[in-house]
Amino acid sequence: MGSRTEGLDDIRCKESEAQRKAQTMAITDLEGSFRSNEEIVGRVDINDPNAILSVTTLDETELIHAVQDNAEAIFTWGYDKGERAKLDKLYEKAKTSQWNATTDLDWTTDVDIEKMIREQNETFNPGATSLVPPFDVSGTPLANWGDKEFLELGIESQNHLLSQFMHGEQGALLCTAKIVETVPWIDAKYYAATQVVDEARHVEVFSRYLDEKLEGNYPINAHLRMLLDDIINDSRWDMTYLGMQIMVEGLALAAFGMLHSTTNEPLLKKLLRYVMSDEARHVAFGVLSLEEYYQELSSAELRERQEFAFEAAVRMRDRFLQQEVWQRYDIDMAPLIPLMQQDPGRILFQQLLFSKIVPNCKKLGLLDAGVPEGQKGWLRERFEEMDVIQFEDFVDTSEEFGDLDAVEQDREEASA
Repeated sequence: MGSRTEGLDDIRCKESEAQRKAQTMAITDLEGSFRSNEEIVGRVDINDPNAILSVTTLDETELIHAVQDNAEAIFTWGYDKGERAKLDKLYEKAKTSQWNATTDLDWTTDVDIEKMIREQNETFNPGATSLVPPFDVSGTPLANWGDKEFLELGIESQNHLLSQFMHGEQGALLCTAKIVETVPWIDAKYYAATQVVDEARHVEVFSRYLDEKLEGNYPINAHLRMLLDDIINDSRWDMTYLGMQIMVEGLALAAFGMLHSTTNEPLLKKLLRYVMSDEARHVAFGVLSLEEYYQELSSAELRERQEFAFEAAVRMRDRFLQQEVWQRYDIDMAPLIPLMQQDPGRILFQQLLFSKIVPNCKKLGLLDAGVPEGQKGWLRERFEEMDVIQFEDFVDTSEEFGDLDAVEQDREEASA
């Protein structure tokens, strides 16, 4: 009996050793199959300022921009509503939470842009008595700037920020229309149709705010345009979801939340509350749909999604350098980037932008896809490189969209 037990133990040891070798080979194969930073984003060092700034807007006067859409339109003859109960719940919520940009916002509100910029500066730099940044700018083109010049810069930066929101919302408008066309589930088509209406409303409100309350707008940032082009160009419907619903909309939801918390300007504050109500549903739509679909994908297919998520994260981070603002000042931005990276307010802002993206990627299994439990996944390491992995355990948006429904909250208060 003892010899037989020993024999079984030997077999188990050999099987265990074989499994360890297979896991090691799988990890090695997986890591070796990922493309390099240079292949994904066009540079070895994702923080290389010269490489980032080499991507520029080619033509500010361009009015029409065409992108090849390679997707097939998909009909479904399965009309059973509610087959995917969570998506059906989202659809019902969307139908009752619509709002009218013309009548639900008070466009007669006077906007004090200077006051807005100073309030935001106080939030990110507590105790500041001036808009002059809390780091040394000597030896740079900003050396002789004072409060007046930095106020003008703040106004330009605000215009640029809201302009990119507007352009991103048009990207979402096109992408969601594409999801209606390409997703194979009727419950997803129903919900996506409501989001098309939402996105049209968002483009409308940001465009109107820029035109009526600020001082014009900026063209689309080159990094953002590259990302939107890639999302629309891809033929796979789930890539449209990942690029737009998870990455672009996830970052937008976080950015809207931060801007909402740092401004007391009443029109913008309510505008952002209502847009955030919609955006939370949009991101939840992506999480709920892809969570199901990604369970069916192979390691190679998940690897492509991880790489695309990383590319999208880098492109969106780069857009916040606001190159177009500095171009209007005719200032070389390269020597300013190391200084900007010292700004505690900017550092916090850029990190918090990923507070929705990282937990949603974790929910979808993308952080550690393809590796055994306890091992670090490829996307996890990339987010560590970007210094945003600390948000992985924040609440994912599939659980919080109901709490952010400001439209329903306002209607309940009005009827009370």
